[in-house]
Amino acid sequence: MLDEPATGLDPAGMRDMRLLVRRLADEGMTVLLSSHLLAEVEEVCDRVAIIRKGQIAYQGRLDDLRKEAGLSYTLRTTDDQVAASVVQGFEAVEADPQDDGSLRFHPRDEQAVAELSSRLTSAGALIIEMAPRSATLEELFFKLTEGAA
Repeated sequence: MLDEPATGLDPAGMRDMRLLVRRLADEGMTVLLSSHLLAEVEEVCDRVAIIRKGQIAYQGRLDDLRKEAGLSYTLRTTDDQVAASVVQGFEAVEADPQDDGSLRFHPRDEQAVAELSSRLTSAGALIIEMAPRSATLEELFFKLTEGAA
């Protein structure tokens, strides 16, 4: 059982701690890791438990949690304002503007991605980047612990 094992370590020590934990798990040992450093948990752990108000909000494989959250895409175009209006007018996707001017969108299915691509091109917003993106553990954590249950 490890509680914040990387606290106070320099980058090399953190790497060595991650490698040790991973090696122990690969050798069949169960390692319980408690940490608020979610990027570290994401890198080391296969299974997670997320607690909300004293109750388990999720327990299981990290990959399964990501699948439940669904895939999103990062979108950058030659005209992000036109792209935003095209995306907002297309009911097959939900979009969130990002601080860097790009959009993150969540498609209903793969056909919606293809249709959106066509609509963007027709509107003159040429695609610079349309990249699939899995949610980070931090994003999933906040989704499970903040707001509605």
